[in-house]
Amino acid sequence: MLETDDQTNGQAYGETHGETHGENHSGTHRSAGGVDGAHDTVRLRLDLAYDGRAFAGWAVQPGLRTVQGVLEEGIARISRPGRPRVTVAGRTDTGVHARGQVVHVDLPLERWEAMPGRSDRAPGESMVARLAGVLPDDVVVRSAEPAPPGFDARFSAQHRHYTYRIVDDPDLRDPLRRGWTLWARRRLDVDAMHASMQPLLGLRDFAAYCRPRPGATTIRELTRMDWCRVEEGADAGLVVARVSADAFCHNMVRSLVGASLAVGEGRRPVEFPAEHLRGRRRTSDAGRAAAHGLVLEAVDYPPDAELASRARQVRARRMDEDVDED
Repeated sequence: MLETDDQTNGQAYGETHGETHGENHSGTHRSAGGVDGAHDTVRLRLDLAYDGRAFAGWAVQPGLRTVQGVLEEGIARISRPGRPRVTVAGRTDTGVHARGQVVHVDLPLERWEAMPGRSDRAPGESMVARLAGVLPDDVVVRSAEPAPPGFDARFSAQHRHYTYRIVDDPDLRDPLRRGWTLWARRRLDVDAMHASMQPLLGLRDFAAYCRPRPGATTIRELTRMDWCRVEEGADAGLVVARVSADAFCHNMVRSLVGASLAVGEGRRPVEFPAEHLRGRRRTSDAGRAAAHGLVLEAVDYPPDAELASRARQVRARRMDEDVDED
């Protein structure tokens, strides 16, 4: 999706969309088709951050530098042979950053247990250290640990949280943070921007704000879309959006920000975003904000006992009759 796009992004070592075979409470399972035939594997959860400016988005694309490609190459270098595939909580678009991205990857258990080598470090600590030695500076893996039974980075996720930062005061334009803040052309009416987004909260069809993908639903539950002018801290003076949903379809957050900017700059009335939503048709009227102001801040998951059921629930497609209507 998308800023994030919740489409399938590959299987690993016999994985089929996160389904496992013979899973037990140790976090390992018997793979249906490993690298060298059936053998024990362990599913790992990796938490990572990246600067999206030099990437052509998340997903692997021939001839292009992508976050998934760089990460998989790094994992392959420290866990040879073979190149494992990772599954991500949400695929970020070209130029979008992440501070709290989550992936899972299935590795043979013997490779995981051998990760420390001759050191006395735990496998997770060793994997993080070894990845730091092979990954470029714009990708950082913060943790690597065995995932709980039933965990699927994409399908088990409950909420994704984004921020979008804007500078609308020329005195606050800082070249050192130009890579993650949008410089607005004029002073913004933040109260109007916030008010314009509140009617969009709930389970709705966001087709008007999404780039369509064949066979993909545009129904999402938007739980938060707040705009404020920050008063203190590192973001003091910036106009910041905090956006949360169960998932986001392609370009959804940037389109919501684009509609907000049209209101904040006085080009559209406060009622415009809701009216545009009801049209259920994507047009250029809403606009689409630049990618570099957008950051995936965090992904939430349910308690461990609910991970598998959450994944099954999310795989079931939402239908039109589930949409909240005004």
